[in-house]
Amino acid sequence: MPDATKTETETEAVADATAAPSAATGKTQDKPRSLWGDAWFDLRHRPMFWISSILLLTLLIVAAFPGLFTSADPSDGDLTNHFLTKPELGHFFQPDWFGYDGQGRSIYARVIYGTRASIMVGVGVTAAVTLVGGLLGMLAGYFGGWLDSIISRVTDIFFGIPFLLGAMVVLNSFTDRKVYVVILALAFLGWTSICRVMRASVITAKQADYVTAARALGAGTSRILFRHVLPNALAPTIVVATIALGGYISAEATLSFLGLGLGEPTISWGIDIAQGSQAIRDNPHALLFPAGMLSLTVFAFIMLGDAVRDALDPKLR
Repeated sequence: MPDATKTETETEAVADATAAPSAATGKTQDKPRSLWGDAWFDLRHRPMFWISSILLLTLLIVAAFPGLFTSADPSDGDLTNHFLTKPELGHFFQPDWFGYDGQGRSIYARVIYGTRASIMVGVGVTAAVTLVGGLLGMLAGYFGGWLDSIISRVTDIFFGIPFLLGAMVVLNSFTDRKVYVVILALAFLGWTSICRVMRASVITAKQADYVTAARALGAGTSRILFRHVLPNALAPTIVVATIALGGYISAEATLSFLGLGLGEPTISWGIDIAQGSQAIRDNPHALLFPAGMLSLTVFAFIMLGDAVRDALDPKLR
């Protein structure tokens, strides 16, 4: 009996000592976090995430409200007074800050207004390929069988088409190439990577115990797919889509540079890079500023994608 009393007393003492810090701080025991909660906790402590987020937020504001950053008309040219005028780097946010191009137009104004087309193309293509590729990959990975074979073979066919070359062929058949035309052309060929990633993730997720339990409890196919499989298979797709977004912006600029992307009167960095490259020897500013803005945008999206990848992959923590 004395030993039993002593054991109970020691147990109570250990329990009191364990509860003491929580009572002193007024906090309860932390609840277990989900994958997304862990990812957000990890992202908040990564400087790369905040730097890229600030850059992208600034670009989104510029794309949505270009008039807040310049009052100049990006299409207004003055060959008499502003033909390839050098930059006035001290004139912050003024039309002559970046100089003028070969048609006497403000390069600064064109860089600001060109942000909208690039962001629209990048976000539009990413949304389209994620929706189409993600849906096809989810169906192929979950159902398997003949449906998986058909989707996989179609994916292989599209994957074998060179991305830029195929986009050039598609866009060459259009005479009026608006923003939505470029989005559809790039999305038509760019969904294959997302489809493969989603298919592999769904195949892994559907073998988990929680899916087996949900099926045993009588859950329907749609409920299992969208409530159990999709949330746990979405992380790799988000990483790939975030990184690819910068690539789609670069692809649009490349096509516009070659004269097969966006055309006048749409303002695009690719168009300005093509025009600036003709005067690169004597007036490199006509090329460097739109090219620098394009590189900064692509770099910001790649940085964000790397940060999201590191946060969502437990092996990299």
